[in-house]
Amino acid sequence: MATLSNATKNALALGSFDTKAELYCFEIARPEVGPNDVSIHIQYCGMCHSDCHACNGDWGLDSWPIAPGHEIAGVVTAIGSSVSKFKVGEKVGVGCMVESCRNCDMCQDGLEQHCPNMIQTYGSIFPKGKGDNMKDAEGNHTNGGYSTAITVNEHFVFHIPEGMDMKYAGILLCAGITTYSPLNRHILQKGGGKGKKVAIVGFGGLGQMAIKLAKAMGVDTVTILSRSDKKKEQASKLGCEYIAYSNEDSVKEATRSFDVVLDTVSAPHDIASLLPVLKVGGAYVLLGAVGKPFEISAMSLIFNRYAIEGSLIGGVPETQEMLDFCAKHQIVPEYRVIDAKEANQQFKAMMNGESLADRCVIDISTLKNLEVVDSKLENGPAQ
Repeated sequence: MATLSNATKNALALGSFDTKAELYCFEIARPEVGPNDVSIHIQYCGMCHSDCHACNGDWGLDSWPIAPGHEIAGVVTAIGSSVSKFKVGEKVGVGCMVESCRNCDMCQDGLEQHCPNMIQTYGSIFPKGKGDNMKDAEGNHTNGGYSTAITVNEHFVFHIPEGMDMKYAGILLCAGITTYSPLNRHILQKGGGKGKKVAIVGFGGLGQMAIKLAKAMGVDTVTILSRSDKKKEQASKLGCEYIAYSNEDSVKEATRSFDVVLDTVSAPHDIASLLPVLKVGGAYVLLGAVGKPFEISAMSLIFNRYAIEGSLIGGVPETQEMLDFCAKHQIVPEYRVIDAKEANQQFKAMMNGESLADRCVIDISTLKNLEVVDSKLENGPAQ
């Protein structure tokens, strides 16, 4: 993270003041660059379901106000004296993390996401000696990409490949890498997709990315498992099969069909009834950050050699690899750009499970059109 100096600059941000998760425009301070830092003018930021969890209290965060957003695309405006990877004017992205210790085994292996000292782009408390958007940063929290600027150590900034549109590039740094990483482990690194079948539980932002990535990896059959037939037409447009798992007969017909299941659902749901769709020895990968425990019978795991695993994002090397893979295969997520004034409506839709499969991306330039409230109000803005 950027080492804080006395020199700071103001930025507009869109964030929540309490667990009501209403978004307001307010001012934050961002530091000028330190020797290894990159200052970025943010142009677009995707809206992820994690943003809701951070703002509505699901994850127990209580640092207010908080500006979420970890699907950031922008342009470099300044670099530190020791920066070698980037230049002013370059198109770049920032994803879900902005610092790690860089010294542990995980960091040395390019798995910074598993570093015990990893700092997330928003909602992480600064350890001693780290700083970003507070004059006295120790004990304060990070603010993310629903803002006009950010300053990040160059190690956690990514090159946006030539020809990739800035409007959707940021989405890849969360939804893209979250689905690419397990598919990379279970498909690409195991000989590719020929002869393989993949199922995806949930058809939101992660689900539609998983379809496109799996197809680009050569997977023979990609199937969506969703609660109802509501999104069947959308799924068929992406060339995948569809099962409404509320229909028990349909699930039974798919018994022992899939090599890998990616479960993208972030709300509590029954996974025990879905495990039988795995082939013997198949992997069920949890991507949704569900707070409540799942109830699973050990017998089903033992007799079918199922593996249940979790997957976060990817480390720095794998994330850049994913961006290059998407550019090479022309993988473009389903998305739509929205004005900042529409962000609250989309937030509510995501929290109520009513959002469509396309990812909403905030045009950060529209923040300037919103009324700016006082971030120092103890009880937040007047309702």
